[in-house]
Amino acid sequence: MTRLDQRSQILLKTLVEHYIAEGQPVGSRALSRYSGLQLSPATVRNVMSDLEELGFITSPHTSAGRIPTPLGYRFFVDSLLTVQPIGTGQLHELQGQIQPGEPQRVLNAASQLLSGLTHFAGVVVSPKQDVPRIRQIEFVSLSDTRILLILVTSAGDVQNRILFTKRAYSPSELVTAANYLNQHFAGLAFDEIRTRIQDELKQLRTDMTELMSAAVEAGSEALEETRSTYVISGETNLLDAEDLSSNMARLRELFKLFEQKTGLMQLLDISNRAQGVQIFIGGESGLSPLDDCSVVTAPYEVDGQLVGSVGVIGPTRMAYERVIPIVDVTARLISSALSGQN
Repeated sequence: MTRLDQRSQILLKTLVEHYIAEGQPVGSRALSRYSGLQLSPATVRNVMSDLEELGFITSPHTSAGRIPTPLGYRFFVDSLLTVQPIGTGQLHELQGQIQPGEPQRVLNAASQLLSGLTHFAGVVVSPKQDVPRIRQIEFVSLSDTRILLILVTSAGDVQNRILFTKRAYSPSELVTAANYLNQHFAGLAFDEIRTRIQDELKQLRTDMTELMSAAVEAGSEALEETRSTYVISGETNLLDAEDLSSNMARLRELFKLFEQKTGLMQLLDISNRAQGVQIFIGGESGLSPLDDCSVVTAPYEVDGQLVGSVGVIGPTRMAYERVIPIVDVTARLISSALSGQN
């Protein structure tokens, strides 16, 4: 990471804090006044020029002031941030709402509290369920090339998926295919079915392999989705975030991301495997709808096993010093509630 002398660090810290609080580009006069350094505006301008060259700050349009870039926020969060301890009132609110109980209720409460306390979107990933095993597979013809796949797991859950095939299958062919899969693969997880079916299908009539392969792929996806889901609350808070609401196209992309879940799940899965709070600023998430956002996450555990994560999604201009401890404490309280401790 680029090293900055103390003067540059103080001015960058002051600029980021002031911009987060006010939302307006910060000029050299304001910086010289708020930084506590006895520097002339001309000296401050020189330092700002250096910081801009390093990519930490930028000048929006023709404004004389500067705002932080994602790189500037990253340096601020990693090296300059002073995290505020969580307020007593907020702590009591979290402790009062996140109590041992039915897991889904705990996770719903945590998601709503995260969004309520930060005024951004609060998200909690549920623990992954045990790998589902197949009890029964059925095919129902909907039209010539549309077939309904019905999966029943050993736990009794039912999942439906529509398969689009290249040719029509007769009712007797659908029964034959279902009977073959049930006879050979009942009691197995889809990962096991997928590896075993490749060889076995080669020995079958080739015109049935398309249907069976499609069923295995669709079934695998359907059951994977049920294993890991997340609860999200307060997405509409993002409509009030000035930095996001000014770009409706980006906001629509963001809401689509929340609906589809897959991309966000991958990001939150990364934080499941990490220790402590993680912060993804702008493009660091690898998901373009989050380019103007930051995601603050922390993993939680049940009986010592990391099983899920909690997080807050908001604009990059967020009060990190407040959001980080809220996310951290929420993760710890969920761990306690789901492990049955006080």
